[in-house]
Amino acid sequence: MSIRTLASLGDLRGKRVIVRCDLNVPLKDGQITDDGRIRASLPTLNTLIHAGARVIIVSHLGRPDGEPDARYSLEPVAQRLCELLGKPVVFAHDTVGSAAEDAVNGLEDGGVALLENLRFNAPETSKEADQRQAFAAKLARFGDAFVSDGFGVVHRKQASVFELAEALPSAAGLLIEQELGVLERLTVSPEKPYTVVLGGSKVSDKLSVIDALLPKVDTLLVGGGMLFTFLYAQGHAVASSLLEADQVDTVKGYLARAEELGVDLVLPTDIVVASKFGADAEHVVARADAIEDTPFGASGLGLDIGPESAAAFAERIRSSKTVFWNGPMGVFELAPFAAGTRAVAQALTELDGFGVVGGGDSAAAVRALGFADDQFGHISTGGGASLEFLEGKRLPGLEVLGWQ
Repeated sequence: MSIRTLASLGDLRGKRVIVRCDLNVPLKDGQITDDGRIRASLPTLNTLIHAGARVIIVSHLGRPDGEPDARYSLEPVAQRLCELLGKPVVFAHDTVGSAAEDAVNGLEDGGVALLENLRFNAPETSKEADQRQAFAAKLARFGDAFVSDGFGVVHRKQASVFELAEALPSAAGLLIEQELGVLERLTVSPEKPYTVVLGGSKVSDKLSVIDALLPKVDTLLVGGGMLFTFLYAQGHAVASSLLEADQVDTVKGYLARAEELGVDLVLPTDIVVASKFGADAEHVVARADAIEDTPFGASGLGLDIGPESAAAFAERIRSSKTVFWNGPMGVFELAPFAAGTRAVAQALTELDGFGVVGGGDSAAAVRALGFADDQFGHISTGGGASLEFLEGKRLPGLEVLGWQ
C-alpha cells in the first residue's frame, strides 16, 4: 500500500486540520441508533488532538438534496462526539458561513469543531468540477492541512473528498489506513480456504464483485434476496420472492464459470417462506426447490434462508481461514426472518482465521442483532467503497492521496 499518511503532514501543533469523516449514522426521532462510524473516527481525531492540532470535522449525513434540512443535522453527532472524546465539540450551524468561521476562529490547540452537514450545500455532490472546486475552496480557507478519513465516501468524486484534498496538503487518516490494510489482505494472497458470503436484495448490486472474486475464492455462499435469481436460473419456481429476471442469463453464466474454476458456489437448500412482508406474517420452512408448494402458493415470499442452510453456511464459514461477508441473509429487521443472518454473524465470531464484515447493511445487522464490533476481525465502515475496491475499480478519494 502506498498512500500519504499523517506523518507526511509534519508537526501539526497549532495547525488547523480539516478532517473528512464519515459520520453518516442512522437516526430515529433525532437519536443515533448506531454510533459505529463515530467510534471508528476516534483514533484519527484523538491522534490529531494529542498532536495539538485545531481539528475541524466535516461530514455528510443522509441525502438532504443540497439544502438545509433539520432531519439531517449533524448536531446529534456533535453531542455524541463530545461524549466519546471526553471534551467539548463546538458545533457550527452552517458549513462555510459565519457560524463555521466563528467556530474555527475560536479553536485553541487541541480543540474540536464540527461543521454542519456538507450536503446542505449542493456543490458538494455536483457533477460539475468547477462547482465542486469552488465549494472546496470555501472549505479550504478554514484549514492548513486536510486529513481524509471517511472511507465510506472515497469512491465518490465529491468536493470534500477529492477537490479539498487537492486544495490543501493532504493525507489519509488512520481509519483509511486500516481499511486498506484489511482489503489488501482479502485481495493479495488471502489465506486459504477463502470464503465469500454475499447477500442483500439484488444480484445487480453485486455483479462486479462476483466477477472479481470468483477467480480468487474457494467458496461463494449466496443468500438474501439475490438468491432467488440464482434459484430461478437453476429452473426452480420462486413464487413472489424477489427476482431480477433481466439477470437470469448473467447468473447462469456465473454458475457455469464457478464450475469451470472449481469454486464451490453454494445456494440455500431451504427457505423461510412467508404469507406477506411483515413481522406478523405466517411463515413456513420449504425446500429451495419447492417454494411454491407451501400453503401460500405462488404468493409466498422467501424472506430468509432456512435453518438447514444456516447451519451449512455456518459450517463453511468456521472451516475457512479468510471470510468476507457483504449483505444479510434475510430481512433481519423482522425477528422471524433474522435467524440466517444471525447464524452467519455467529459463525464469523467463531472463525479461527480472519473474518471481515463488509460494511453497509451487514454492519448494521450485526450490531442490531447484539454482536459487539470486537467479536469480528474487522467491520468495514464503507460498504460501497469496500465492494468497489474488491472489484478493482479506481477510487478517486484514494488516488488523490497518492494511493497506488
